[in-house]
Amino acid sequence: MLAMVLDKPGQPLRLADIEVPEPGPGQIRVRVCACGVCRTDLHLVDGELPNPRLPVIPGHEIVGAIDKLGEGVTRFAVGERVGIPWLGWTCGECRYCTSGRENLCDTAKFHGYTLDGGYAQYAVADQRYCFPIPEGYADIQAAPLLCAGLIGYRSLKMAFPTLERAPTMGRGIIPRPIVGLYGFGASAHIVAQIAVHQGLEVYAFVKPGDAEAAEFARGLGAVWAGGSDEAPPVELDAAIIFAPVGGLVPAALRAVAKGGTVVCAGIHMSDIPSFPYSILWGERVVRSVANLMREDGDGLMRIAPRVPVKIHVQTYPLEAANEALADLREGRVVGAAVLVVE
Repeated sequence: MLAMVLDKPGQPLRLADIEVPEPGPGQIRVRVCACGVCRTDLHLVDGELPNPRLPVIPGHEIVGAIDKLGEGVTRFAVGERVGIPWLGWTCGECRYCTSGRENLCDTAKFHGYTLDGGYAQYAVADQRYCFPIPEGYADIQAAPLLCAGLIGYRSLKMAFPTLERAPTMGRGIIPRPIVGLYGFGASAHIVAQIAVHQGLEVYAFVKPGDAEAAEFARGLGAVWAGGSDEAPPVELDAAIIFAPVGGLVPAALRAVAKGGTVVCAGIHMSDIPSFPYSILWGERVVRSVANLMREDGDGLMRIAPRVPVKIHVQTYPLEAANEALADLREGRVVGAAVLVVE
């Protein structure tokens, strides 16, 4: 099969002709149809993530059709369309796994990082960590749901813990909660639609001067869109930072009201500068989101068709993965970048 392989961080991916992987016990093999290009892939290639397995095939927003089952597979059948996300395996025995926090497992394995991913014509995965794809989503639209969508959805739940239990919050006599999204890329453009559907007001913060991104955000329901160097016209109840820029943390703290939460949604972020305690005081909270839970995938796959979430994509052939990464690095992607695998 053809695959794009990372041999060493800081180098372009190499197009290679390698053996098709065989599924082990409990694993499925999919013929990859589409694979999203995530900012985490960019952090991997740029050497900003520690201890990757090398060489490795990146990619963890994988959509494909099952073509072979390993021994003991019962969840899926040959021909079924599935999604393969970032989280690929957990031990099931550590204090995190046994307390409902498998996303923090110390020995977890991740597709496209410590396991081979989807920048290839075939991929294998543990059946327990895969998701059926909702009907109505083409492969290229479904792929970004597997990480951009999942992390955005988890971040929104962290910002508003009662969101799932009160799906009509903000509709009626209770004021509509206000969320700010810093960095309007793949994740934000998905979570903005979910937030609007759930009755929240969305304020979008884009790269200063990026009028196209601001207009894109308003088109998806944001009531205000401006530069990340601007103060919003109202206090936010919560802010989610998708851009890997540590300097946005103090900015977001200044923008949220007392009792508000700032969620850092990336796997990597530049250093956070010092800031006065006064902008944290008032029971404001700063927290990170790490990886995903399988329950996040189940929840997102239920809600996405109900919104319905519309995924905006820029497509590239598999062999143009380096071009897609470069476009993502330079901010030339509107929505999500997706590799189309023939």
